[in-house]
Amino acid sequence: MLFNSVEYLFFLPIVFLLYWFVFQKKLKYQNLFVVVVSYLFYGWWNWHFLLLIAFTTFCSYVSGLGISYYFVKRRSISKCLCAFNIVLNLSVLGVYKYYNFFVDSFIELFSFFGINLHPVTLNLILPVGISFYTFQALSYTIDVYKGKIKATEDIISFFAFISFFPQLVAGPIERATNLLPQFQRKRIFDYYAAVDGTKQILWGLFKKMVIADNCADIVDKVWVDTADTSSVMLILVAILFAFQIYGDFSGYSDIAIGTAKLFGIRLIRNFNVPYFSRDIAEFWKRWHISLNTWFVDYLYIPMGGSREGKWKSFRNTFVVFLVSGLWHGANWTYVLWGVFHAFLFLPLLLLGKNRRFRDTVAAGKLLPSSSDILRMIFTFGLVVFGWIIFRAGNVGEFFDYCSSIVTNWNVSSAFMGTKAVIFICFMLVIEWLHREKEHPFQITVPSRMLRWSLYIFIAFLCLTQAGKQVQFIYFQF
Repeated sequence: MLFNSVEYLFFLPIVFLLYWFVFQKKLKYQNLFVVVVSYLFYGWWNWHFLLLIAFTTFCSYVSGLGISYYFVKRRSISKCLCAFNIVLNLSVLGVYKYYNFFVDSFIELFSFFGINLHPVTLNLILPVGISFYTFQALSYTIDVYKGKIKATEDIISFFAFISFFPQLVAGPIERATNLLPQFQRKRIFDYYAAVDGTKQILWGLFKKMVIADNCADIVDKVWVDTADTSSVMLILVAILFAFQIYGDFSGYSDIAIGTAKLFGIRLIRNFNVPYFSRDIAEFWKRWHISLNTWFVDYLYIPMGGSREGKWKSFRNTFVVFLVSGLWHGANWTYVLWGVFHAFLFLPLLLLGKNRRFRDTVAAGKLLPSSSDILRMIFTFGLVVFGWIIFRAGNVGEFFDYCSSIVTNWNVSSAFMGTKAVIFICFMLVIEWLHREKEHPFQITVPSRMLRWSLYIFIAFLCLTQAGKQVQFIYFQF
């Protein structure tokens, strides 16, 4: 079920009313209701996927109990149970997401040396959001093993934690330390949080339906045939794709976080105006925050982090970016995209400048300094180039795109994205003015009429795009 679909327009208010007015009296029933509607939401695409998420959830629940039981008595058994569940979950993820990719890669490698192989490939459909809920389950298992959280015996609240529908298919990737306790205590309706959540949902719909989908119309048309497209147009399309993927993914996160507020649940922030970053290190602190912090906590730090000298820090950083790229999908372009960002990040790490920008740009000021403007433009340019790698269907397509930029240097192509550019500029202004807020629709303008005029205008723009129902990009990951 899509957030921007007619079905969800009816689904959400019905669930909201039942949640607060029918199932509120007993926490157990309220959590069970969350599980049921979450499985309905997820099974809307394909009910067969429900078996897989239920299997992952149940195995992680049982493993958690075993790890907790043997935590003191037999630490070796606890360690084995943790390792078993990690391997099991990653194996399921690997088979569904990467099996055919690696098989095809081996075939191509051996054919290069004149050896023809005919291995068996599987006709598997990639389950929606499998990377997200798998990583969420893994974090629970690891945190129980490390003693950060006690394994829960409440199977209903655990199923609700893994399957909570707003963030189920595209994050944020929640930690058990934050989300699970919220399902284990009584929730009280907060009117102001619900109003704030509704505003955040509206802003997320605007970024998805008005920004991302309008950009997609142009990007998809041009990307089909780049050979005869002018360099200027190709550069503009690359910029439009940068805003398409930002509007699409951060829009989903805003809708998810805002929806959770309606149900008395607080999810972690996943985006923090990343295109106002002054270097690549700051960009990665502001882009897909839940995934990046996951890799830091469960991969970078266990490998030694930055505690064992520069060269091991380089190795660990490179591995994180490599795995991050591969996490996005079974394609060498994602790996290349991760490697590209690793090489951008390493000089900052070498010079000790990877933590230089921790504050919000031009905090407390209306306008940034000239140096900040240049840094943001330069960083954005690097990110856009990376998005070309990310968007390409294969490595050859990426090189063809870059080749066309170099060789087709003219301005003969007509630009079709004027409307999209206007909406992007409008979004950037709103985000800049509220960059120190949790989300841009926490508007501080004193005029109530002006605020409501803006809300109505945004809602109207979303309604004009309501017929498209374009799927979110990150559903494929």
